[in-house]
Amino acid sequence: MAKDKTSYTCGLDAAVDVVGGKWKPFIIWELHVHGTLRFGELRRRVPGVSEKMLVQQLRELATDGVVHREVYREVPPRVEYSLTGLGRALNAALLPLGEWGDSYMEQIVSRERTTPV
Repeated sequence: MAKDKTSYTCGLDAAVDVVGGKWKPFIIWELHVHGTLRFGELRRRVPGVSEKMLVQQLRELATDGVVHREVYREVPPRVEYSLTGLGRALNAALLPLGEWGDSYMEQIVSRERTTPV
């Protein structure tokens, strides 16, 4: 169920709501790196994501104004996705988080291996 967007308690709450989910950061990154992509190209660049999940995540990102969806009335139909200005700003905000992950990835993984279940 979608969160009531009027009930955010702080900016971090709003940001996590928009970028939350396993695949959204990867989608945003791929669109940042490669620019405009068609659905099939995007699916190939985000390994492991199902078609259904990619559609859902793209729909949510478009609803939140992060991704632009352009439909070309052709046969067969062509749909392209790109980042909006809001999406580019969000990607810039995610870069330090990725750098943090790069810096501490080994430590995180080693803790996971040694923590008893």
